[in-house]
This record gives sequence, structure tokens and C-alpha cells, in this order.
Amino acid sequence: MRFFGWRARFIARRLGLLLVQVWGIVTTVFILIQLLPGDPTYLLAGGLATPQMRVALASHLGLNSPIYVRYFKYMSNVLHGDLGTSFFTSKPVLEEVSRRFTATFELITVAFVLIIAIGVPLGIWSAVSKKGLFRQLVTNYGMVAGALPDFWWALMLILVFFVILAVAPAPIGRIDIIPGPPQTITGLYSLDAILTGNVSAFESAVGHLILPVMTLVFINTAGVIKVTRTQMLEVMDSGFVRYAQACGMPLSRIYRDALRNALLPVITYAGLLYGFLASAAVLVETVFSWGGLGQFAVSSVVNSDYLAVAGCVMFIAIFALTVYVFMDILQTLIDPRTSR
Repeated sequence: MRFFGWRARFIARRLGLLLVQVWGIVTTVFILIQLLPGDPTYLLAGGLATPQMRVALASHLGLNSPIYVRYFKYMSNVLHGDLGTSFFTSKPVLEEVSRRFTATFELITVAFVLIIAIGVPLGIWSAVSKKGLFRQLVTNYGMVAGALPDFWWALMLILVFFVILAVAPAPIGRIDIIPGPPQTITGLYSLDAILTGNVSAFESAVGHLILPVMTLVFINTAGVIKVTRTQMLEVMDSGFVRYAQACGMPLSRIYRDALRNALLPVITYAGLLYGFLASAAVLVETVFSWGGLGQFAVSSVVNSDYLAVAGCVMFIAIFALTVYVFMDILQTLIDPRTSR
């Protein structure tokens, strides 16, 4: 009971801290959004609108109220699940952001799973491998992957696989016009296609995922390999590993114990990477016309759509914080000393 008791208290404490962090982020985002340059009434009413028309529109939108009045009204609406209405799409911000967040979530989740599945084994292999050539290849790959921006790699993949080889679909979104999106269940096209038995939609959704996922995987796997390799080399050089080797313990057992001790920094990096991908994928989304949350946030900033910007930032921040809380809990389960 004591084993589960302190873990339950730790999880409750982290969830309580999560609520405080979310409140702080919502408050900070609201204040910063008010300081952004640009007049949404000018963009909404058009360049031919008179000053009187813009004043009336600002009064209708509540933009003339004191900032504290707008803040308390906004916080009250957020607590009731109302993020306001987008100035330009005339749709609820929650609806717009939720729909685009699922697109981003599908992209970064598939990429993240592949990054971990490829990066961790390669990092372990490069650490225990006696062949210097393999280590050098891994090092050179990391340098090449980080030398150029992600949108350049995205354009090169489009050039090679779509233009030259013609084996990938056109970079025009998440799915082809025909067969079109499957019936919405989760908002993830590939998963919804499986759940509804729509084979053609599944093939199209997976096909459109390949190039943007390849871009994110190629760029970000190098970091996972490097962290895993560094931690494994450090643990393999520790005293308990040398003692186990001197005792003749099987290499498989030694590597397993070494990996468990090297795993915490890898989990930390993986959690940070997953949260980072939610905002870092914006350029990849733009190149592939993905229609994700990052792309929507950029257009909202350009159009001074303050409520939409606040909703995008809030979703990304809450997602990142949730990932970090899960990462802390996972680390505690692996090593209870991290909860102290």
C-alpha cells in the first residue's frame, strides 16, 4: 500500500501543478495577445470602412473594454469550454483548433513513434558496436540532418519522390479528393479509416503521411541516437558494468541493465521532443498543405485573429505540459528517486 500511496500522491501533486501551469499560460497568452500589433477591426471591416464603422465594430466585439474586463470574461468563457469565435472563419475557436490539432497530432505522433523506434536501437548499437565505421556514419548523419532546415528537406523529398520518381502523392493535404476523408470518429484520418473499414481512405491517408513523416523522422532521429549513444557509453564505462563483465555475466544481461540505467535521460529527451514537435512541425505542415494547428496559428497571427491565436497557443501548451507530466510519472515508475 505504501508503494502505491506515495506514487498516487506524486501523481496528484503533478496534476495539481499542471492546473496552475495551465492557468499561468492562459493568463500570459491573453496579455501578450493584447500587445500584438494590428487592428482586427480594420481587417474585418476593410480598407474602405470609416472610423465610425470600425469603432462600432470594436464595441460589438468587446475590444473597447478595459483589459481586466476582457480577461475575466475570457477566463470565464474558457472554464465553460468557450474559446470565443474566430474573427475570420466565423466559427467557434474550439471547433477550429480541435479539428486542426488532430491533423497535427496524427502527423507528429506517427513521426515520434518512428523516431524512437529507429533512434534508440541505433543509439544502442552505435554505443556497443566495435566497428568505428558505423559510429562515424551515425555521426555524419547527425551533422547532415541538422545542417539544413526542415522545409528544405521537405522540398527535396517532394522533388525526388513526387516529381522525379512519381511514387508519392501530391503534397496537397492529408488525403485525396477521391475517396475523401473517412467518417469522423477520432479526427485521425488513418485511424478513422481503419475503424470504419474504408480501405481506399486508409491507403490515401497513409500515402499522404509518408513524406511529411519522413521529413520529421530524418531531422529529429539524429538527436535521439546521440542522446542514447552518449548515455549508453557513460553507463557501459561505469563500475558496475565492468564488475559484471569481470564476473562473466552474459552480454545480453549487461546490455539490458545498462539500458535501464541509461533510459531516464532518453525518456526526458523524448518527452521534450514530442512536445517540441507540436510547434516545430509548422514549416512541414506549410510545405505539404497539411492544415494543422501550427499553420492555422501563423495565419491567425497574420490576420490579427487574437482569439484564434490564443486558442492555438493554449492547445499546444496544454499538450506539451501533459506530455511532460506523463514523462515525469514514467520516470518515477522506472526510478523512484526522481520523485524526491
